[in-house]
Amino acid sequence: MTDTSGPAADREQRARRTAERFREVYGAAPAGVWAAPGRVNLIGEHTDYNDGFVMPLALPHTTLAAAAPRADGVLRVHSGDGGGNGRIAELRPAALRPASGGGWADYPAGIAWALREAGLPVGGADLHYDSTVPVGAGLSSSAALEVVTALALDELYGLGLTRQRLARLAQRAENAFVGVPCGIMDQTAAACCTDGHALFLDTRDLVQRQVPFDLAGAGLRLLVVDTRVRHELGDGAYAQRRAMCERGARALGVHALRDVPYAHLPAALDGLAAERGGPDADGPDVRAAVRHVVTENRRVEDVIAHLDAGEPRAIGPLLTAGHASLRDDFRVSCAELDLAVEAAGAAGALGARMTGGGFGGSAVVLVEEAAADTVAGRITEAFAAAGHAAPRIFPAVPSAGARRLL
Repeated sequence: MTDTSGPAADREQRARRTAERFREVYGAAPAGVWAAPGRVNLIGEHTDYNDGFVMPLALPHTTLAAAAPRADGVLRVHSGDGGGNGRIAELRPAALRPASGGGWADYPAGIAWALREAGLPVGGADLHYDSTVPVGAGLSSSAALEVVTALALDELYGLGLTRQRLARLAQRAENAFVGVPCGIMDQTAAACCTDGHALFLDTRDLVQRQVPFDLAGAGLRLLVVDTRVRHELGDGAYAQRRAMCERGARALGVHALRDVPYAHLPAALDGLAAERGGPDADGPDVRAAVRHVVTENRRVEDVIAHLDAGEPRAIGPLLTAGHASLRDDFRVSCAELDLAVEAAGAAGALGARMTGGGFGGSAVVLVEEAAADTVAGRITEAFAAAGHAAPRIFPAVPSAGARRLL
């Protein structure tokens, strides 16, 4: 395992390298360098588009953007990570159309489109990106790219956006331009998280609370297990789950599943007996989707109660229960995620669950600090025995949200 957070001097050095690479690509110095992080979600999965509760934390892994304004309205983007095969993608204002199929460049293009659609006086820009957020690992690499672009354009053009509005515009870019019907959690985490805290977010009214999350002080560690099974949320399965939740809300006569009280869940499920049947053979039926969302909201509340009481070890069983719900009711897990959770539990972890949209990606594992290497080794051994590629395992260090570096 490696801690990729690095000291502040290393982060500044990386920012300066990104600025120098911008100069090499565009022939002039950038106006600044900005960063936005990836995230893991501690608890609260597939609840954000149901107006529910979530609890993400930012990772030290970040996407950096070096940027400078342009007077002609053109957006030029370049990736240092192999996106676009090293070529500059040039996006003209008149060509910004939703679902343009431009690959990774759709994300920054979507931000420019969303800002202009909102009537904000944003012009063109040259942008160069460098990222350490694993792509396809369920760690919100797309939200990091969106938020860092929005923050750079906000500061370049003095838009004065609050972090909450910036996150909303980034979500609109992903929903309406890229075509992924995600909720608000990922963009809010990238924009608003703080060092040493998990972010409790009520996705209905966007009320936030920074919850202290000092696992090291308690002798604990949260591991991320990147299964290396890549997922694509735009492939339809995510949209099908969201549609199933909306169908359940309509059948129950509520605005969103957030409005079904946990105490009323048995009666609600009884009332949905006639609503069986999923979007496909592998999807959840309405009752299972409702059960997952309502119980997952309750698990978020229980995690907060334990953390507030100074009982971080007590959240372990809630993580594992959340995985069972995502696996059995919502059906968004996969064999590698299930194996990571099972192997972690067998090795003595306090709790584990998949994190992110599912169908691949990563799991989080809560362990005693002294047992971290042993648990990580057992998970790696289990993957090898099953014939899977070796997972990437690293500690989740609660880190800062989007910010200017240079």
